[in-house]
Amino acid sequence: MVGLIPPAPMSHLQRLAGRVALAVALMLVAATTAQADKRVALVIGVSNYQSVARLANPDNDAAAISDVFKRMGFDIVELRRDLGVTEMRRAVRDFAAVAVDSDMAVVYYAGHGIEVNGANFLIPADARLQSDFDVEDEAVPLDRILQAINPAKRLRLVILDACRDNPFAERMTRTVATRSMNRGLAKIEPATADTLIAFAAKAGAVAGDGDGAHSPFATALLNHLATPGLDLRLTLGRVRDEVLKSTGRRQEPFVYGSLGGDTVALVPQIAPKVDPDAESQRDYEFAAQIGTREAWTSFLGVHGSGPYAVSAHAALDKLDAAEKAREKADLLRRQAEQQARQKSEDVRKQIEEQAARQAEQAKLQVSEQTRRDLEKERQRIADQAKRELDDARRQVAEARRQAEDAAGQVEQAKKQAALDAQQQIEAARREQEQREKERQATLAALTPPAAPAPAPAPVVAPAMDPADIARLLQAHLKRVGCDPSTADGAWTAPSQKALDNFNRNAGTKFDVKIASLDALDAVRARPDRVCPLVCAKGQKVEGERCVQIVCDGNDVLDAQGVCRRRPDPSPQKPKAVSRHESSPRGRARPSGGADSCGGSCEGD
Repeated sequence: MVGLIPPAPMSHLQRLAGRVALAVALMLVAATTAQADKRVALVIGVSNYQSVARLANPDNDAAAISDVFKRMGFDIVELRRDLGVTEMRRAVRDFAAVAVDSDMAVVYYAGHGIEVNGANFLIPADARLQSDFDVEDEAVPLDRILQAINPAKRLRLVILDACRDNPFAERMTRTVATRSMNRGLAKIEPATADTLIAFAAKAGAVAGDGDGAHSPFATALLNHLATPGLDLRLTLGRVRDEVLKSTGRRQEPFVYGSLGGDTVALVPQIAPKVDPDAESQRDYEFAAQIGTREAWTSFLGVHGSGPYAVSAHAALDKLDAAEKAREKADLLRRQAEQQARQKSEDVRKQIEEQAARQAEQAKLQVSEQTRRDLEKERQRIADQAKRELDDARRQVAEARRQAEDAAGQVEQAKKQAALDAQQQIEAARREQEQREKERQATLAALTPPAAPAPAPAPVVAPAMDPADIARLLQAHLKRVGCDPSTADGAWTAPSQKALDNFNRNAGTKFDVKIASLDALDAVRARPDRVCPLVCAKGQKVEGERCVQIVCDGNDVLDAQGVCRRRPDPSPQKPKAVSRHESSPRGRARPSGGADSCGGSCEGD
């Protein structure tokens, strides 16, 4: 019996090991998929303009952003500074060839930008721009940048720190009276999906170059772009909040375009280091809680080696020693009880034999002296028997005490094994905490050194374009069964009704009149359906879809969608006419006055 392993503990440990192995495999697959994305970036900075005053920060901003992309693990990062118009066009053309087979393509530009007649242009270092007619020859249109990154499969991103005040505006002459030139850059809506364009300041507004080593917009980008696993929309939302705070709300970055419902991060989430002994630790803790021979044997059947196997063998040895001590004590107790029973039987037989002898002697010798001698002998035998019985009882009591001591040793061995297991578990947890601290230090190393910036105020939820928040929330509401009918970013009555339906079924209390980030996080955290499937009249729920209700041949579907027995088509009997009712002929008889009836008219 000692060598047999009950199936229940073994199957539980096997299922536990299977679940852990599956989770680790999924983490490795997710990490491998994220790392497989090809990411490329083109970084351009123009500070040394030949016809207007020099800008202080674009060169520094471009160099710092380039270093960040390299630390983020981008496959290709091209840094170009102070390019003329020909060089800038060539750089964009060369980058278009790089972006053809990429998954993510990013272009960052720092320098002057201009808006003419609703179109945005990047101004190279050698631009003179004597008139608005020169813009198309001496500047690079933003549309050319978008065309260059269009082949990227998963993400197309353009970051423009180019909303500075236009120094060419006062000297430029207009060749066409209807052509407009406004402050900042013009609003743009990308024609291609999964494309974002981030302005340092929203359309029509001007961004500052900054007084420090970097512009306010570049400083915020350096602080947040390298956050592992953070969705790009949330990253740009945090950048917006930091710039608003650092500029006293004078400058508000803005993002144009949209992404789908999946998380899109420039830096993949760094998976925590997998502990090779984590599975063994969990199974060891489970076996220690049970504390039986079968539990330890099942553990060693799965984990025959490793640090926890040694402890399991030690716990099993302690249980073996305690079991042997208890078996020995039980044997001594049984032997003592058997000896006591045998001694009692022997005494009883001696008394009976002595009584028989005394009776026989009494018949032969009736003298008083003989009777006294016989009585004295009987008393001696009785005293001796009493002493032997007392000795036997003491032996039984001692055997029972030894058995109780052995049982106590078994329980103590179990407790000590559980205590040893708990101490090992605590030591393993402390090692895991140390590894987690080391992982956090690795994550911190991704953040590039930059000029100290004002500490951002605590933000409850990063701000995004309300239409993006609404579109994401609509997509996730539809995924969990609370269908808003469309996912177009317009937060109308159907979307409000869908969020209200989620509140009722999930037990939340979000304001249905707005699409908030808190509601988006709550809905996105639900992996399965929340709102029940509601079918139309005449349909029923079958699994995850609605099917038409079909009745038997004698049943029909009523207005409530329930199959009921078809009504009996037998004709109704005609209504009997009472003798006291007037016949139709009597009712139609014309009235001729009192004389026509002779003063007394009666029915026929």
